[in-house]
Amino acid sequence: MARKKLLLVEDDPGLQRQLRWGLDEYEVLVAGNPEQAMAHVRRHQPAVVTMDLGLPPKPDSAQVGLALLADMLAAAPDTKIIILSGNQDRANVLKAIAMGAYDFQQKPVELELLQLMVERAFFLHAVQLEHKRMVQIEQDSPLAGIISRDAGMLKLCRDVEKVAPSSASVMLLGESGCGKEVLARGLHRLSPRKRKGFIAINCAAIPEQLLESELFGHEKGAFTGAGRQIQGKIELAHGGTFFLDEIGDMAMALQGKLLRFLQERVIERVGGRQEIPVDVRVLCATHRNLKAQVEQGAFREDLYYRLSEIVLTIPPLRERCGDALLLAHHVKNRCCASARRHLQFHPQALAAIEAHQWPGNVRELENCVRRAVIMAEGPLIMVEDLGLPAASSAVDDNVNLRLARDAAEYRVMVKALGRVDGNVLRAAELLGISRPTLYDLMSHHGIR
Repeated sequence: MARKKLLLVEDDPGLQRQLRWGLDEYEVLVAGNPEQAMAHVRRHQPAVVTMDLGLPPKPDSAQVGLALLADMLAAAPDTKIIILSGNQDRANVLKAIAMGAYDFQQKPVELELLQLMVERAFFLHAVQLEHKRMVQIEQDSPLAGIISRDAGMLKLCRDVEKVAPSSASVMLLGESGCGKEVLARGLHRLSPRKRKGFIAINCAAIPEQLLESELFGHEKGAFTGAGRQIQGKIELAHGGTFFLDEIGDMAMALQGKLLRFLQERVIERVGGRQEIPVDVRVLCATHRNLKAQVEQGAFREDLYYRLSEIVLTIPPLRERCGDALLLAHHVKNRCCASARRHLQFHPQALAAIEAHQWPGNVRELENCVRRAVIMAEGPLIMVEDLGLPAASSAVDDNVNLRLARDAAEYRVMVKALGRVDGNVLRAAELLGISRPTLYDLMSHHGIR
């Protein structure tokens, strides 16, 4: 088995020999200057680096070391860099940690402590690589955009997998920002039509006078400004999936024309006389109560039943236990990667995320965390960066002891997993139990 690669960036030959001897279980690479160090990073991609900040040509200054640190993190952001420094370098060490260094140790080096530090750095690097691999697997899956540990949301995903292979029309119900289009795209990718197009249109975003042309297309000269023939969205979706978002905002006149298409599976372009057969699967979504609109005469009852062969209701984020923290970590990690920043949530920020009701659901949370990554001044995201009110306690009125115990156990577990970004070992430490015990409890409660 190949040994793990460890890079030592040190210009003192005596210390080089000492570190080589103390860390001989690894494949040790040595660099005496920044050029050699960057060459090793690019060629060998070591998981862990130890480095002195005082490097030639200015060994009495940390300027060269800090510049090298920035270059290494830019070239290999997952590399764990341990700073070896003297007592007088405290300010520079703090600066290095803020830039993204993993840890530091003061000189003279204590080999046993350094060995432990290096071992933990390799372990953390391996965990992060595994996490990235799992994230990539999730991104490659049809429901990649759905991130949840909530039992209700996981059941919804299983329902999507059951429904996707059929040709039935599906209606997605849920509040604004809860992920209706993400699920619609998942339905398409899981269906036999996945190699064809997914065409979406927002009925609320297009004026009524233009929506008919957008849906069905128009012939040349059909109205003022119609200088050429245009295919409609439904026709463009032939062989694939057509998604009508905010169907509850469609005007009554257009509802009748849409109903005819759903019954006959033919369309006529505006200004045209030819019937054009179209083979599409229709999905729709709305945040409105369509049954109430039917009763009020604002939505056609026959169209409602045509569209709602299968109805899937997406729970709002506030009802998805543990998902707010899970999504917050996911969005933060994604934003930090693109901005090349290394940030963590302050415990009070995590508490505020848990306590907030998220009326705008996932969309609101994403905007909130993106803003926080931009606004955070130090290595921690504070409550003020999120722009959320401080958390307040809530009272649970469940009086059945067994049910209350199970519910409390479940909430505490998903909260702990959320706070440590899904790391089971750290969650077990936070809960004060062993890792096998936590795995047993997760299995009991259906947490994956």
